[in-house]
Amino acid sequence: MSEAFAAVDLGASSGRVVVGRLGGGELTLDVVHRFPNEPVRTGGTLHWDILSLHRGMVDGLRAAGPVTSIGIDSWAVDYGLIDETGALLGNPVHYRDSRTDGIAARTGDLYPVNGLQTLPFNTVYQLLAAAGTPQYQLARHVLLIPDLLAYWLTGEIGAEYTNASTTGLLDVATRDWSASLVAELGLRADLLPPIRHPGEVIGHYEGTPVVAVGSHDTASAVVGVPASGSDFAYISCGTWSLVGMELDHPVLGRESRQANFTNEGGVDGTIRYLRNVMGLWPLQECLREWGTPDLAQLLATAAAEPALAHVVDLDDPLFLPPGDMTGRLRKAAGLSADASPAVLVRCIVDSLALAHRRAVVQAQELSGRAASVVHLVGGGALNELLCQLTADACGLPVLAGPVEATALGNLLVQARAAGVVEGGLDALRALVRQTQRIVRYEPRGDEAAWSAASARAWR
Repeated sequence: MSEAFAAVDLGASSGRVVVGRLGGGELTLDVVHRFPNEPVRTGGTLHWDILSLHRGMVDGLRAAGPVTSIGIDSWAVDYGLIDETGALLGNPVHYRDSRTDGIAARTGDLYPVNGLQTLPFNTVYQLLAAAGTPQYQLARHVLLIPDLLAYWLTGEIGAEYTNASTTGLLDVATRDWSASLVAELGLRADLLPPIRHPGEVIGHYEGTPVVAVGSHDTASAVVGVPASGSDFAYISCGTWSLVGMELDHPVLGRESRQANFTNEGGVDGTIRYLRNVMGLWPLQECLREWGTPDLAQLLATAAAEPALAHVVDLDDPLFLPPGDMTGRLRKAAGLSADASPAVLVRCIVDSLALAHRRAVVQAQELSGRAASVVHLVGGGALNELLCQLTADACGLPVLAGPVEATALGNLLVQARAAGVVEGGLDALRALVRQTQRIVRYEPRGDEAAWSAASARAWR
């Protein structure tokens, strides 16, 4: 007899509610509701439409029917401010908004405490940008997006550990808020709610338990990586590519900080040692500008273009904002205004494979752990050209899939909390391997060519 669990999985462009059924060695998924996630610019600020996301979540839970429990995951860093009555003080600001420009450069080195990659939109910089606003002064709690939605379902205040670890305010050693860092930055410690961990019951929604999962979507995705053993690198590839390795301790040396690697909390006390890579965002923006053409046909045409002819550093902040992505890519790659979409797509995919290569190589060097395989999960696993080029670039087999790794990780943590499945991450991943489709790509690249292209991209 199987049991059903509901995973609310929110991405940067859409959300969905997925029902997973587990029992008797079987694990099946059914997406019961999808809804858009469309940011809104008002008053010069880019916001998330959080009430629309709440409505989509509730509609999806209604469509899911009776389930054993509910878990929520989303992207990291963004938050809502709650006042003393429990009311939301304005729509959460989008991480691509420009309000944090220049703030990271003024805060000094936080890495020895938080172990985080310096990204301009980290929560700590967002809070520093908001510190002078009336909303900040009136706030009683700061709740990251999954914690805010869980609060609206249950009335319970808290901060799930894996997502809290991305804020820049958590001590990577103690795995709790850093009182000294908060004080040093002049932020309010009273805004930070108690930490809770994956597997804990948060509260109830209409009688159904709401369970804390790896609420940072990458934390759930890493649970859903179908690895056997510990000698693997992973790429959770969607709008962003999160590239790294799973460790049992943080890496905090000078070389790690200079390479801009992050130490984020994972499920079962693990460390997600990774770098944020720009991912498929540039491709998504180009497709939007082109009127959403047939991607499969475009990738097939791009595959016939010369390899590594045009490469750029996709991690350049130039590519972070929305708008005129094709123009910025042409300029950075030295392409003419009449360069075809296929040429631009090949440039993006080659450049992303190069970025994957750099992060995989550095993760091994900095952690002192070798990888024999790269697991690529998420929507990027459907991009056969990217998967093959990543294998070529890294010189390692790429195992692509599952696409639904995030939902799987969310559901598996819930199922373990309910006693439907048992064991640690190895046992959960064995169930993923047994039940999900995985495609293997063998490396066939020219190491010298990839090395030369890397030198051009990061010259």
